[in-house]
Amino acid sequence: MVNVDGELVGINTFIFSQGGGNEGLGFAIPSAIVAYAYPQLRKYGHLHRGETGIGVQAITTELSAGLKLNTDSGVIVSDVMPGSPAENAGVKVQDILQSIDGYPVNNLPAVGTRLFMRSGGDQIKLGVLRGSTKLNFVVPVVEVQNDLDTLAAVVQSNQSPVSQLGVVVIDIDPAMARKFPSLRIDSGVLVAARAIDSNADVALEAGDVIHTINGTSVKRSEELRSALNRMSPNSPVVLQIERSGKLMFVAFKLADTK
Repeated sequence: MVNVDGELVGINTFIFSQGGGNEGLGFAIPSAIVAYAYPQLRKYGHLHRGETGIGVQAITTELSAGLKLNTDSGVIVSDVMPGSPAENAGVKVQDILQSIDGYPVNNLPAVGTRLFMRSGGDQIKLGVLRGSTKLNFVVPVVEVQNDLDTLAAVVQSNQSPVSQLGVVVIDIDPAMARKFPSLRIDSGVLVAARAIDSNADVALEAGDVIHTINGTSVKRSEELRSALNRMSPNSPVVLQIERSGKLMFVAFKLADTK
């Protein structure tokens, strides 16, 4: 999507059309979001989100009446994480956001663009309304360590390719498990990355943990690789994996990768 000057203003994602043609309601990702996300996706494979510790939500008529606010529209601070930059700066729950870096904000999309698309080391100037008093705060943005960042730090020294799955994996030992406290099961084989030169089409993602293959527990990459090597092409394979704290199955037929 471009403007009259040929400048990119958005990337089309899909269209809602009754007839299946090009007419209808189109949706696009704004170019500002693309410019923020693309370099990080290229470098890390995921987004590094800056954190201020602020949670927000839209003000409704019911919310305004119940909290006796001076307005029935806009954006209210619904959460301030303990010990966060926002708390240290003085921001409080029920503050009403009025401006970010001098720009007026009165809806969630405006707040989301200016508040959450920030990187560690930035500073955000917040203008809020607390009761009838206008206040200004400078809130530093910090970068929160992500499990995937920890994964990237160790993958080079511990990587082990599994060609049949098209992934690079790492064994989860007790030391590794301590680096990923969010894991439900503190053992298994961690998917570190997709193999760039692989033709395998298996629905695995970086950060997945493989716990079983066809019902048999696997705790080391050697066990996983051995089980796959014993199978012939087109054999059915079911992996039990853990993804974002949830257990699920990934089923597929083994391709011939030789």
